[in-house]
Amino acid sequence: MDTKEQFATNVYYDRTFDCEAAKILPGEYYYTPKDMLIVTVLGSCVSACIRDRVSGLGGMNHFMLPDGGGSDANSPVSASMRYGTYAMEVLINDLLKSGARRENMEAKVFGGGAVLKGFTAINVGERNAAFVINYLKTEKMRVVAEDLNDIYPRKVYFFPRTGKVLVKKLMQTHNDTLVKRELDYASRLKVAPVGGEIDLF
Repeated sequence: MDTKEQFATNVYYDRTFDCEAAKILPGEYYYTPKDMLIVTVLGSCVSACIRDRVSGLGGMNHFMLPDGGGSDANSPVSASMRYGTYAMEVLINDLLKSGARRENMEAKVFGGGAVLKGFTAINVGERNAAFVINYLKTEKMRVVAEDLNDIYPRKVYFFPRTGKVLVKKLMQTHNDTLVKRELDYASRLKVAPVGGEIDLF
């Protein structure tokens, strides 16, 4: 299965917030100029909520670094780092193509919880959290809020137009849908090539 970042297609009407909403799953992203909500549930994965604070154009991604494993993990730019970079660039480039200005962009980052116990020798959630912070620092994009690591899954509600984010920590998950979804996503990442070429603006 191809793991290139997919533009989310699950758009619905959210009765709680009385607005249109897009739900994103692992490996998906969504951006919009509209006054709507983008929502996701994160375990070990991370999401960057990025918006142009002047125009209100914004979006969210949801990704995990593949387990580099072996000697690849020690290379300066491992395959997993390239994958994370690709996941970030897809969202940022689509925002730029839609009229966002780099100097007006800001980010809020979430996830990286230790919810996949025994998943890898090192905590995949911590790796994801460290990656997204370092990436944004390198890109000189201001991080205005973060809620990373810890042991809880999170449900994240992002309103790009205003920049408002609501985070609900899920103290108990009564089913294992989230863990199954992330494990399935992680197994797809192991066999997939890193995403295609990216044009940087």
